[in-house]
Amino acid sequence: MKKLVILTGAGISAESGLKTFRDSDGLWEGYDINEVATPEGWRRNPELVQDFYNMRRKAVVEAQPNAAHYALADLEKYFEVVIITQNIDNLHEKAGSTNVLHLHGIITKSQSSLDPNLTYDIQGYEIKMGEKCEKGSQLRPHVVWFGEAVPMIDPAAKHCSKADYFAVIGTSLQVYPAAGLMNFVPFKIPKFLVDPNAPDVKNGVTIINEKASIGVPLMAEQLLSLLK
Repeated sequence: MKKLVILTGAGISAESGLKTFRDSDGLWEGYDINEVATPEGWRRNPELVQDFYNMRRKAVVEAQPNAAHYALADLEKYFEVVIITQNIDNLHEKAGSTNVLHLHGIITKSQSSLDPNLTYDIQGYEIKMGEKCEKGSQLRPHVVWFGEAVPMIDPAAKHCSKADYFAVIGTSLQVYPAAGLMNFVPFKIPKFLVDPNAPDVKNGVTIINEKASIGVPLMAEQLLSLLK
């Protein structure tokens, strides 16, 4: 099977009702990023950070995949699909995708605040203060905060370098280091960009100016036509 690598961002989750970071009415509005999305904020007020992510996690638990998620899962019948996502929700997995690499962590897991390699599935949607890992430290969201390393960026770059087809869906390509993954994609392979506000990209990129739920099924049709 040919390898299809897909980079997804907040735009694909927005259609499932999950607020995006940069939206004017987004869930982050009213919260200082430094207080809820940095290691320093966690040290200052872990209760505030915990409550913030518990609220986001509840929304993720209740959210359902949309047509874009299902279309990507269906492509596994025809391609070796690797989804690299900037999103911390589990909607790709809910839709049936089996090879999903989360650059920024996944909110349905907790991690030790002492050892980030210790992760645990969360039952329900809350991490409570006083819940601790096996080393005795408070559990925190399994999310990469601003100022923290992105440990999955190297495996993601390796996947990109071996792609036969590449697609970007629902992301502005302004968030680094994820945006830099484009530099690892082979120059001559077919590339797709699905976004209603897609920038004017050259270099043989097929642009689909639609929201993900419409644009991804269209992209899937074009990809399948390349196999004929």
